[in-house]
Amino acid sequence: MKLFIDTAHIPDIEEIASWGIIEGATTNPTLLSREEGDPREILYRICEIVKGPVSAEVIALDAEGMVKEARELAAIHKNIVIKIPFTVDGLKAVRRLADEGIRTNVTLIFTPLQALLAAKAGAAFVSPFIGRLDDIATEGMKVVRDTMEIFMNYEVETELLVASVRHPMHVLEAAVAGADIATVPPKVLRQIVKHPLTDIGIERFLADWEKVKGGKAK
Repeated sequence: MKLFIDTAHIPDIEEIASWGIIEGATTNPTLLSREEGDPREILYRICEIVKGPVSAEVIALDAEGMVKEARELAAIHKNIVIKIPFTVDGLKAVRRLADEGIRTNVTLIFTPLQALLAAKAGAAFVSPFIGRLDDIATEGMKVVRDTMEIFMNYEVETELLVASVRHPMHVLEAAVAGADIATVPPKVLRQIVKHPLTDIGIERFLADWEKVKGGKAK
């Protein structure tokens, strides 16, 4: 499973990209609005850092407006993928953009059938929002499992990108379910790295080594 970073904050992206684990990034208007500077310049910088697909979202709600914005965003960098909301107009825009060779990531997916329709329209990625489903007492990961089964049954090439990740267990469950990608906030990536037993183990190794060094000094 590929890991994308879900943020527009350049310092976090630079730091976590240096770990060697990030293969793409996702942004949205909310994330970009929290950062200082021109959003287009921020998107370009992200593309130069992560060297993989970087999702940038349109804000238009009509198909014509989505296509126009998508063309402008796609011109920023070759790695830009256009996030399109799942609506009827969104599907129309996805088909037109696919025909033009512009990759799309259909966002705000909440059912396997929505994911299937987006894939049939030509989406390169579909993004089920599992955390938001959990928030309303619905099992978000079931959408991932069912969608993956459908895609495997029919050899659908669209990649499933698990979004709205809230904690490390979401990442684990996505990987077990066979998801293609999980896009993960920096906070959760840092949580995955940390484990108390790892810290304790390092402390013990260092303490034991100090004893060895002390014995040799005598």
